Amino acid sequence: MASQIAHIIYAKKYFDSFELVKIKDLNDAERLVAPGGKINRDEFMLGCIFPDIRHIGGNIKRKDTHFKFAPLDLDFSGLDSFQAGWKFHLYCDMRREEILNRNAFYSLKHAADFCNLPAKILEDELIYEDYDNWEKISHFFNNPPEIKLDLEIETETFRLWYAIVAKYIEKKPEEKSMRIFLSKQPTLADHVEIIMESVAKLKENKKVVEILKKVKEEII
Repeated sequence: MASQIAHIIYAKKYFDSFELVKIKDLNDAERLVAPGGKINRDEFMLGCIFPDIRHIGGNIKRKDTHFKFAPLDLDFSGLDSFQAGWKFHLYCDMRREEILNRNAFYSLKHAADFCNLPAKILEDELIYEDYDNWEKISHFFNNPPEIKLDLEIETETFRLWYAIVAKYIEKKPEEKSMRIFLSKQPTLADHVEIIMESVAKLKENKKVVEILKKVKEEII
């Protein structure tokens, strides 16, 4: 599993592998020509970070957001743009674990601390600069369109999640912004200190840094 910045950068890498075209519709939205049809890039990004909303929704279980699509591949046939991004998130979680396991990542000291969350946060910091339009996507997340979901998630919770992420991604993560991001998530708020201690330790390990950077290069 990856954190939010990493998921966005993985999506950018996927977008970069296909042709982007302008579709003359009511929104004149930029759409992606990819397997399964044309995809609205912004709504794909919205879906791409949706599954981790469970960290702020007390009644949302991991199985509700992480066991949605099968098989996990890059065929988005029959899915709208938001659902395609959602599926992409789950695909990347799977691929990331494959890459980390192949490189014996979890044998490294502190790599598996607190369900691998410190490594995810560090990865966000390491690859943040591989995306060049955070202002645009942050604005979009602060003003998300209404999305029809087959889950019982209140509109307030939906909008709050994207507002939290929008604040987190507006600049390169550092200790203060990481702490704020974690503290805004009730499932993580009580563990901020131990998570940040592990992040600091992981950052000092050159092998950890090398493997985390490799994930972005190999995931697509």
